[in-house]
Amino acid sequence: MRIHEGKLEEFKGVAAQALAVVREKDPGVRQYDWFLSADQSECVVRERYVDSKAVLDHLGIVTEQLGALSGLTDLSLELYGDVSPELRQAVEAFNPPVYSYLQSL
Repeated sequence: MRIHEGKLEEFKGVAAQALAVVREKDPGVRQYDWFLSADQSECVVRERYVDSKAVLDHLGIVTEQLGALSGLTDLSLELYGDVSPELRQAVEAFNPPVYSYLQSL
């Protein structure tokens, strides 16, 4: 996410809300880490879920925060792994690239 000029503090507030909501209501999340660039103009969120259904559940849980973030940032998504047709359809407006699993340690 590229954070809009002058919106960093508001962005941080929404990010904190999102983390609180996920901690409380989102059992399918396995990783939810937020990283800021050195100049604090961009943020990358590394998210990992048990399956595509958990991602769909997550999208429903953080709808309010996602709406706020879309007004504060240029939001983009990338999907990794076995992505269900339902999840692909749910995020098609973002036109995310999808990367299939190849290998890991």
